[in-house]
Amino acid sequence: MTQALPPYEVGRLAGAVLDSVGSIVVGKRDSLELVLAGILAGGHVLLEDMPGLGKTLTARCFAQALGLDFRRLQFTPDLLPADVTGSFLYDQRKGDFAFRAGPVFTNMLLADEINRTPPKTQAALLEAMQEKQVSVEGVTYRLDPPFHVIATANPIEYEGTYPLPEAQLDRFMLRVSFGYPTAEEEWSVLQRRMSRRQEEATLSPVVDARTLQLMQTALESVAVEDSIGRYIVALASATREHGAVLVGSSPRGSLALLLLARARAAMAGRDYVVPEDVKDVAIPALAHRITLRPEMWLRQVNPSFVVQEVLTAVPAPASGALPTYARHD
Repeated sequence: MTQALPPYEVGRLAGAVLDSVGSIVVGKRDSLELVLAGILAGGHVLLEDMPGLGKTLTARCFAQALGLDFRRLQFTPDLLPADVTGSFLYDQRKGDFAFRAGPVFTNMLLADEINRTPPKTQAALLEAMQEKQVSVEGVTYRLDPPFHVIATANPIEYEGTYPLPEAQLDRFMLRVSFGYPTAEEEWSVLQRRMSRRQEEATLSPVVDARTLQLMQTALESVAVEDSIGRYIVALASATREHGAVLVGSSPRGSLALLLLARARAAMAGRDYVVPEDVKDVAIPALAHRITLRPEMWLRQVNPSFVVQEVLTAVPAPASGALPTYARHD
């Protein structure tokens, strides 16, 4: 078995990938770091923002820089589950039905405008995202690793959108928003478009699928000290006890915090997690897993504000002890 990469090498490669993507996607370094952390942690990413802010471009650029097979599926109101997973078609030459794989059979699937399709079609992605497999008419097909879904979503206030059910949201390791660029960043976008002299932007691969898997494996050697692990649990638990919350974060949220904090540490070249790693990913990892009480929407309370209050209220640890799972008697 090939030896896993050391954390400092993961950090170097991650920086090179971010520099490459950042040459096309202007001025969104913090958001791009979160997206890459989600990929390194083996998860799926939901990009939720207004149209035209670079969500689709970001997914395409990451696929190119990471050397992954990439497919884009436009989610529309008339999209059927078979359009996602594939279906059996009759082969006249063989006189039998043959399976034609759908676009989900790839390394990175861009589920574009995922909340414009009905829940039945959204649910077609659930098994693929969680189990890394697809079942069609009683036959199960494994998806080749690495497999990641980057989904884009428009704000739910937009006409023609279907809110993602909680079970679907919970499958996304984190939710990221870009926001509008500054005037200088927007001018840089125009300059780069003019210097490119073409609409399409392409990137050369920085790593390949095998190297990405080695980077993901390296995260298993990133140590998480006990007090930081308990801090993660305390943050998730506090979201369930907050007065504005109807349903708090599930244990899957705690796991997402742990995996993303490890990814942030490795991206910084460290083989151990510090509390700041957890804080950096708390809002993207937990806010979309929270359901507010109905009256909170009238007061325009945002789930992100709840997570921010939880971060302020829960004391961060300051211990340098070894994790118990790593100790040897």
